[in-house]
Amino acid sequence: MRLLIVDDHPVVVTGCRAIFADRAEVETFDVRDGEAGVSAFFALPADIAMIDINLPAVSGFEVIRRIVARAPQARLIAFSMNADPSIAARAIELGARAFLTKSDPPERFLEAVDALAAGETYLTPGMAREIAFLNGRGQGALTARESAILNGLARGMSLADIAADLGVSYKTVATNSSVLKTKLGARTTQDLVRLAVEKQRR
Repeated sequence: MRLLIVDDHPVVVTGCRAIFADRAEVETFDVRDGEAGVSAFFALPADIAMIDINLPAVSGFEVIRRIVARAPQARLIAFSMNADPSIAARAIELGARAFLTKSDPPERFLEAVDALAAGETYLTPGMAREIAFLNGRGQGALTARESAILNGLARGMSLADIAADLGVSYKTVATNSSVLKTKLGARTTQDLVRLAVEKQRR
């Protein structure tokens, strides 16, 4: 089995490789950015890919979307430092079949790979409950204001320009932007701009 790890942190990659070191049937490969992740998935080809959500240049969400667009049955595990269920829900919505956090114990990663290899999906019971609760509240989707902010960022507007355009305070837009970062798994405003541009292209 070829397992592709897409993560830009060497320590994380080393840790992931160590988890599967005793699995003779698992051959691990790694790349450090999203563009390389998409290319490597098809070039190897990979049986399963573990994709960090917070990647530089091209986000993990976009990597998942591109792979699934070409290979709907792709077996993808999304993982992140952030345990926010809205991030997990977004990854699953885009086509990931599992979600893990980097603080999950190693056995969770083994269980997830085994589940996907068997054609199943994988979520920890706690995360499954969180996502179900999130869906029950109707959250995770963007509000009208959040969508407007995202569209403004995609057009190259600053937060101050967006505030003026919407007729609200800069502080209101900044607060909504912070919420957007959490919902979309963005680390910085620059990441948020990139995600906004990617959304416009779809």
